[in-house]
Amino acid sequence: MSTHDDRFHDECGVCAVIGHPDAANLVYLGLYALQHRGQESAGLAVAQGGELRHFKGMGHVFDVFDRERLEQLPGTVAVGHVRYSTAGSSTLVNAQPVVATTHRGRLALAHNGNLVNALRLRRRLEGEGAIFQSTSDSEVFLHLLARSRAATLEEALLESLEAAIGAYSLAVICDERLFAARDPHGFRPLSLARLDGAWVVASETCAFDLLGATFVREVAPGEVVELGGTSPRVLRAGSPGPWAHCVFEHVYFSRPDSRVFGEDVSTVRAAFGRRLAIEQPAEADVVVPVPDSGVPAALGYAGQSGLPFDFGLVRNHYVGRTFIEPRQAIRHFGVKVKLNPARAVVEGRRVVLVDDSIVRGTTSRKIVAMLRAAGAREVHLRISSPPTTGPCFYGIDTPERGELIAANQRLEEIRAFTGADSLGYLSEAGMLSCLAMPGENFCTACFSGRYRVLDEGKSTVDS
Repeated sequence: MSTHDDRFHDECGVCAVIGHPDAANLVYLGLYALQHRGQESAGLAVAQGGELRHFKGMGHVFDVFDRERLEQLPGTVAVGHVRYSTAGSSTLVNAQPVVATTHRGRLALAHNGNLVNALRLRRRLEGEGAIFQSTSDSEVFLHLLARSRAATLEEALLESLEAAIGAYSLAVICDERLFAARDPHGFRPLSLARLDGAWVVASETCAFDLLGATFVREVAPGEVVELGGTSPRVLRAGSPGPWAHCVFEHVYFSRPDSRVFGEDVSTVRAAFGRRLAIEQPAEADVVVPVPDSGVPAALGYAGQSGLPFDFGLVRNHYVGRTFIEPRQAIRHFGVKVKLNPARAVVEGRRVVLVDDSIVRGTTSRKIVAMLRAAGAREVHLRISSPPTTGPCFYGIDTPERGELIAANQRLEEIRAFTGADSLGYLSEAGMLSCLAMPGENFCTACFSGRYRVLDEGKSTVDS
């Protein structure tokens, strides 16, 4: 997912299929396409003939599932999940989908997002006798659904979603029915597609491309649908907006070949780069991206500035999550094992180094030092998003405010820390101007400190 560890991490990806005899295999492939959204655990649940079989494991999708395991998950309805922990620790008990047997039937739920009132709901439910198996806030949904006194499953689902405040994009199996839902603010993406008469749900459209499925539409913010038949059955209509789409999906999280919030991600990132070149020009000889996430913005920057683009950093794509570090300390080893400068590209040249964000600043500092060691005459660091100054409460694993360099240091101090000759960020207004939808429909809390949803359930007023 990332070229290095000094990153924000999205916490999960969701995929589900109904109406296909090979549902588990399709979801498995969909999770493969969504692997960048979470690499800590993967899971699958399949419903058939009144049974709900499921399997979860730690690691990447290919670590958890093989052909033999998938053959043990027959059925026409399946839901899957890849996870990076935000709420709840990184343990198997927190892997999803979360599964339970209730008076309404066997339930399996996959959740992308964070509930800001999860702790309050959990304490209430525990006070009523609920026993939780995990520390993940996603399990709260299952308890709300199971304990609802509503007459029908549909009414119970709507009631449980009404109680949840914050970010959620959900796929839920109950017996052999499949539901999809998004919170009214639309923080996280969720889309629908068709494949040979079946329905597919996924966090990003890149999953549909791998499956050969045809994109139909996004699940609207606030919408709840049951899938099956020729068209989705709408249980709750979408909310009118303004919404709070996570702008970081366009900055970094989503795959560049995906379409989220109505726009192609690579197109938006290139626009960020063009705007960055206008706002933060540099006298230089070459534009170099931090691969892979910095590539589209660097292409945009190069095109706007008229400077040549080149891969002055080469990424090693075969680095696993763990490797044996050498006993003898090697300077900047953690970054060098993943990135290596191309001396022929940078030696003796003034380099514009384009990345999508700076979190703690430690990785940027190491990359700048590597480029200088490879002979770069100057390094001008350009960031295709505004300074990150606050944590996220809506589904991103972010450091505490004290660990965010831009929350605690001025621009010149950050430049000095990274060792760059100059440093420039894309402005918030410039970033929002690159998006087709009005800026009021995007959450920029990690940049602006303006949080749309609080634990009390009140929406904040942007100022």
